[in-house]
Amino acid sequence: MDIQTRKIAFIQEFLKIQSEEVLSRFETLLKKEGSVKPKPLSMDDFNRRIDQSENDFQNGNFKTASELLAKYK
Repeated sequence: MDIQTRKIAFIQEFLKIQSEEVLSRFETLLKKEGSVKPKPLSMDDFNRRIDQSENDFQNGNFKTASELLAKYK
């Protein structure tokens, strides 16, 4: 499971939380861990990702927005 899929699954479960205490704990964790700034990509890495994305698209290796929405309904 890739990170984007994991994030979506996490958000779906997060939205079901009804406990104020659990939400407070998540807020605390997010404030602590969320302040870590990701390292910027080098131009070479950035261009490699663009090239890979274009290749994936040309080879049909992608999902449409409709497919993603249907998967997570």
